[in-house]
Amino acid sequence: MKKLILLLLIGLSISFSAQAKVIKILAIGNSFSADAIEQYLYELAAEGGDSLVIGNAYRGGQGFESHWKVVEKNKPEFEYHKVVGGKKSNQRKTLLECIQDEEWDYITFQQVSQDSGDYPTYEPWLTRLLEYVKQHVRNPKVKYALHRTWAYPQNSDHRAFKKYNKDQLQMYRSIVAATNQSKKQHKEFCMIIPAGTAIQNARTSFIGDNFNRDGYHLTFGLGRYTAACTWLEKITKQKAIGKKFRPKGVSEEEALIAQKAAHHAVRHPDKVTEIK
Repeated sequence: MKKLILLLLIGLSISFSAQAKVIKILAIGNSFSADAIEQYLYELAAEGGDSLVIGNAYRGGQGFESHWKVVEKNKPEFEYHKVVGGKKSNQRKTLLECIQDEEWDYITFQQVSQDSGDYPTYEPWLTRLLEYVKQHVRNPKVKYALHRTWAYPQNSDHRAFKKYNKDQLQMYRSIVAATNQSKKQHKEFCMIIPAGTAIQNARTSFIGDNFNRDGYHLTFGLGRYTAACTWLEKITKQKAIGKKFRPKGVSEEEALIAQKAAHHAVRHPDKVTEIK
């Protein structure tokens, strides 16, 4: 009997190990990528048995054109934020060093917020960055993705909001159109991570337009949690709805709104879904 129980336990252990994954993700972006992946994504994935290695090649307030101009000169101007085992580190590196630090499973690209809905600003810079990354990756099976970020809150005083007539929905629709066009242009992109749609969904809930802390960045708790839930579903295929982990200060009711907003964004990435 004891031998049978031991064999069953070993079998369960092997089954769990086979299902659990180590997934390595590198974002090339700025503080919007930091908002989305550096805080709660690791904990959410760990709840479902997956272990994430998270990197963010970060240059504050910079986009594709600015990134390329330092990459082509191989300048160490990226802050390389890394999360391993839930612990964070930060070093200054070249993009080449960030790319070659791990055998990444996913590498994502994110345009600077003011230009995220302006497709002509993507090119030719994104093409050049993508080709550079493809030449230097260590994992030949790496998957590439676009990070769709969020529109500004309606009361934002960000100077670039006027580009979108200070209209949140106009900005959101422009971001959707630009990211869709970019994915169509680049067959390498296997997915769009619709964090911006998740935030727009969540704004339809009783919480309202309260997911940003300064007119553009996400709130430290619920805003970042909503984005992380979106990345969780797209990258790991785990369901966000029902997750027990939630940040300090976020209620169960608020966490469920975030989870639903993310889930519906993944299912319907190009449209706003009302969340109740």
